[in-house]
Amino acid sequence: MSEVLGPRKIAQHAASMGTRKKARLAVLTSEEKRALEALWEHCPEETDFGGSDDFGFGLLDGTEIVDISHAGGEFHELTREVLGDFWNQNQTRSHSRRHDFRTRRDRMRCRTKAFDKQMSALGKALMAWQFENRKNRGFFARDRSVSSDEEVTGTITIRVVDLFYAENISLNIFPTDTFIASALVRQGVIPCSPISPTTGITVQAVEFYRIARQRNPHFSIQAYVKTMCDLQGVQFRAYLSRQFSIAYDVYLQMLTNINSLVHAAIGRNDLDWRLKHACPACTYTLTNELPLKFRMLYTKDSNDSLKRVLKQRIRDSDMDSDNTMVLSQRSCKLPTTQFVGGDQYLSRDFIDSFIGDSPVDMLVDDNEDNPCASRWKNMKDEKTSKMWGVFDESGIFMVVCRHGFSLVIADMVQSGEQAKYPLAVVSKLLDAFGKDLSGGYDIGCRFKTTLSRSVLGHHVRELNHTSLVGAFHGHAHQRLCQLNHLATYVDGLGLEDLEGCEWTFSKSNALVSLVRYASIFHRCQAIANYFQHNDDYEIYANLSTFLYNNYKQALRIITDGQESLPRLMRELGIEDESVFDACQEPTNETLQMEYWQKLVNLSGSKQDLDTAMAAWTVATPNTVQFGAREVALTNKIETARRHAIENHEKDLKVVQELEMKLGVMRRWVPEDQEWRDAGRLVANRKFQRSLDQLESLAVARIFELSKMNQAGTGYKLRKHIGKALQVHSAAIRTALDKYNTAARALSPPCPALSWEEVIEYAFLADFDLLCDARQDISQRPWSTPSGHLTMDTHFKMRRAREEVQHLNIEIRRLATYLHDESRYLIECEKQLQTLHPGLAHQVALHRKIRARFSGHHYHCLHEISTLEGFTGSITPGESIEQGPGASATSPTVCIPSQLVSDGPRIDQGGEVDELEDLEEEENAEADGEEHARILEGIVQVTFDV
Repeated sequence: MSEVLGPRKIAQHAASMGTRKKARLAVLTSEEKRALEALWEHCPEETDFGGSDDFGFGLLDGTEIVDISHAGGEFHELTREVLGDFWNQNQTRSHSRRHDFRTRRDRMRCRTKAFDKQMSALGKALMAWQFENRKNRGFFARDRSVSSDEEVTGTITIRVVDLFYAENISLNIFPTDTFIASALVRQGVIPCSPISPTTGITVQAVEFYRIARQRNPHFSIQAYVKTMCDLQGVQFRAYLSRQFSIAYDVYLQMLTNINSLVHAAIGRNDLDWRLKHACPACTYTLTNELPLKFRMLYTKDSNDSLKRVLKQRIRDSDMDSDNTMVLSQRSCKLPTTQFVGGDQYLSRDFIDSFIGDSPVDMLVDDNEDNPCASRWKNMKDEKTSKMWGVFDESGIFMVVCRHGFSLVIADMVQSGEQAKYPLAVVSKLLDAFGKDLSGGYDIGCRFKTTLSRSVLGHHVRELNHTSLVGAFHGHAHQRLCQLNHLATYVDGLGLEDLEGCEWTFSKSNALVSLVRYASIFHRCQAIANYFQHNDDYEIYANLSTFLYNNYKQALRIITDGQESLPRLMRELGIEDESVFDACQEPTNETLQMEYWQKLVNLSGSKQDLDTAMAAWTVATPNTVQFGAREVALTNKIETARRHAIENHEKDLKVVQELEMKLGVMRRWVPEDQEWRDAGRLVANRKFQRSLDQLESLAVARIFELSKMNQAGTGYKLRKHIGKALQVHSAAIRTALDKYNTAARALSPPCPALSWEEVIEYAFLADFDLLCDARQDISQRPWSTPSGHLTMDTHFKMRRAREEVQHLNIEIRRLATYLHDESRYLIECEKQLQTLHPGLAHQVALHRKIRARFSGHHYHCLHEISTLEGFTGSITPGESIEQGPGASATSPTVCIPSQLVSDGPRIDQGGEVDELEDLEEEENAEADGEEHARILEGIVQVTFDV
């Protein structure tokens, strides 16, 4: 009787058949095995259908039909069967041509370890080849003949692959070659295997791809290899991509090592050298500069586009009792010793050291200090915790200076935008640059409080760090917050909008397809190399253009404002520009209200102290006991008394500091007139703020109601608006209670509002809350269109004058840097010519990276100097930095110890990577990426439902 097998039974049957097959092969003799292998060699590869590996995939794209019952559960069962052996595809093939008991994990680990041992020799070999090939001739165009006085110890035949040509060539091995791989690199060929390479890629072909991918991150290795195959007229094979990927990783690692050697030779190998000298306009400080309020302006933000899928092993044990997939954290990624050099990336351990440093969450409501803190939910990831289970790195947190140079990068690991990331980057910047820094952040108002209460609080106050909000995000903040943090109203900021991260991310999002399914190492490698290339070839190239355009903009704003502002002020009857600063609360009144509030707090803590001091436990000889309960009670009373004393002393210290600022000779008491006046000011401020909050929530509810009733609003948006209305209803009730409490505290009290009155507002035309509760502001001069234009013109002119001051300093810094840097590197190159010509050539290549833009920079500086209204100077100044490696000093080069002598020759024994192994690795990577994409889509579908 035949049995109908389901998907699970089919998989179990296939597994049992494989076990029996292995058992039969184990008992074969050597002759029988060789005969069987000979038969396998004549079997076409198309006969290997892969068992049930493709089961169920037709259902996902709609080519097959699945019956779904009313009870449900079929989709979960299908998902488990499709993903049951999720990452164990491409097992050892039955038609294997040789016995290799190494796993893919072993092969990759051994290959990486072997290349690591040879990396020093490979780097020196690449330096030698680049020095000999200074004219940049092609590999096949070079003369590879050996002179009669050169000793050759052997030859190796290898297939050399160039961009347009590939050929089997015999290359010589000289006595100076430490390894076979280094012998190939010395002749311009990067081997695809560290032990006994059979294929190599020319340096020109790999370098061409490196530059092309930096310019277009969408250009994948597979696309490039297929292009080479098309040009050479050969069929593409999967192992070709794996070979090129190995050579590309080796080449990038060699470049990293050579870059380290160059920086060590010229005295710039300090840990934070790159960070401290990232931007010439920001960091190249000169003597006798005018002091600026902010020494350096930077912006920080997160970007969740550069996330990486966590490739996990999903088994039957990962299903819970409800047949629901449980995402474990068992990653199937292979371990590697590869690393990304440099100081651009912050380590995960350093970032995690700031977990728990802040005693409060970044979104705890604190309306007194941060009136718009409760509006921002970007750091709460409870709703997206399931999605973070799919991704390992959920994005990056980045810092750029105002000119666009990348300063620090941090990976956000399986979390949203938590407080530890901005705390870590601020700590790094404070250690590197010191005092008077100012950072823009989309929730800078809230982060300011978190920063002051964290372990960095004392350090931040000591170094005068300022947290601000960018011009774009700032307009979503409440009005009181904008007055203190918005870029338009902050003195000393110039025309900087503090939105540099948005510009940066708009370009770096091209990396998404490259990093989404990459390994941890390759993702970090791609991101770090992209931003390094972007700094050198994009941001630095446009630096002088940035200064030129900003100077023109500032001069135009000043010129236009000088014509229009007096006319606008006459129309409004304004005679003095000081009236524009009246938007802020008077400093004296603010201190008086704060003093009154602290006196109230002091009175409350004094009562708590009196109560704690009066707490006694009466015991007689007959009732006294010394059990654990009595001891605990006594300790509790003593702790409460100690806390009361500490709170009272803290409040008293604050009151004393305010008395010194206000010049109060005698402490206020409730009977004093000053006490009553300050109390009214505090009550009125609380009333105004509670009214603003109630107004904001009520207007938001009206807009959401109108949007829900509009034609074309989809189901999902209606559902989202419905949930938002429920939340707003609760928030309106809370705001209404605060408003009524504040209204009753006024003298005379204002009429209270009921819930029915507020909730009945359905149209803006019916919204008369402000007319009922406070005086009409629509007739104030600053509320009219002409008043708006006048204030905007005034503040733009003020910021433009500050921008001119910034640019005058930055322009001279750039002019001095161009002069000093060129002189310093040329001198280093001359000194190294006799000591190590190959290293001198690398210094020349390092110098030419930025020197190619010097002509453009000098042209822009000349154009700036000819602008009408230019008040600065383009004459080079004198740098204040005189330490080792400083551009203004006289260089003293040294030869790194790695280049002094070659290590002993190492016996290169071991297994060789065959084409079948490389093709298996490439197929496994492709399968893993496809499965991860399917899993990501399934999780997204569950969220949509």
